Parts: sequence; structure tokens; C-alpha cells
Amino acid sequence: MLKRLIPHPLLSLTLILVWLMLVNHVSLGNLLLGAILGICVPALTGPYWPNQPSIGRPLKIIEYTLVVLWDILVANVQVAMIILFKRNGDLRSHWIVVPLELTSPEAITVLAGTITMTPGTVSAMLTADASAILVHCLHTDDPDSVRDDIKARYEGRLKEIFQ
Repeated sequence: MLKRLIPHPLLSLTLILVWLMLVNHVSLGNLLLGAILGICVPALTGPYWPNQPSIGRPLKIIEYTLVVLWDILVANVQVAMIILFKRNGDLRSHWIVVPLELTSPEAITVLAGTITMTPGTVSAMLTADASAILVHCLHTDDPDSVRDDIKARYEGRLKEIFQ
């Protein structure tokens, strides 16, 4: 019964928290509306999710979030320095192929979103067999280190979370 009412509990909790952050005021009415959204949206979209993603180590999500937030902060400063002090001719942008060990579509989606949210990088394309992702990097002297950083900082943690 509870599984039919709340088919995706993590999504429901996320929707409630996002709603409370959007309204920027915790009250009984906002909490109630967030709970209604948290129950209705997953219930309506549940039939389109044939398999619920499995979360192997949910506490690793906190670590992953902190790493991503730190990387976004650092990348913002780096991109600002590039914009302010580098001439266009001095930019060394690269297309980087990052081979993937992730197999879960949800994990690959989170990785692609993380890469795109981090200033200076954009995930551009996923291979048809999901074995690699193409990333554009605004400026780097060492494309291999960017690939290795993505694999070590993001993919490794996502493997622990999703597999």
C-alpha cells in the first residue's frame, strides 16, 4: 500500500525539500503543499519509471554534493580569471572523451549534469552504447588530467552511490 502511495520515496523527499527551498519559508502550509507535490508528482510519473534506481550508499550523496559544490566554487573563480586575464588567442579549449564505467542511466545523467553545472566544462554527447561521454573544456593545458579528475572526483563516487 505504501509503495503505491509513494513509489519513489527519495524523489518525494527531494521534491519536498526543493519546494521548501523555492518558497524560502518553512511553515505548515508550505510543508503540506510540498508533501502534496512530493506524493502526487511521483505517483503520476511512476508508470514511466519501470525500474527504480538503487542507491547503494545513500550517505555518500552528502559527500558527493559537498565535492560538487566545492568544485563549482573553485571553477567559478577559475573561469572568472580566464575571462578577465586571458586573451582569446591564449585559450586552449579541448574536446575530451571520458570513458565510463558507470552503467546506471541515472548515474550517467547525474555525471553529465555535474559536468555541465561546473563552470568551464560542458557534457556534449554520450556514445550510443553509453561507454563514453564527450566533454568540452574551456581551458586546460592537460586534457588527460581533466579526464582523470572527472573519473576520480565524480565517477568513482557515483559508482559507490548507484552500484
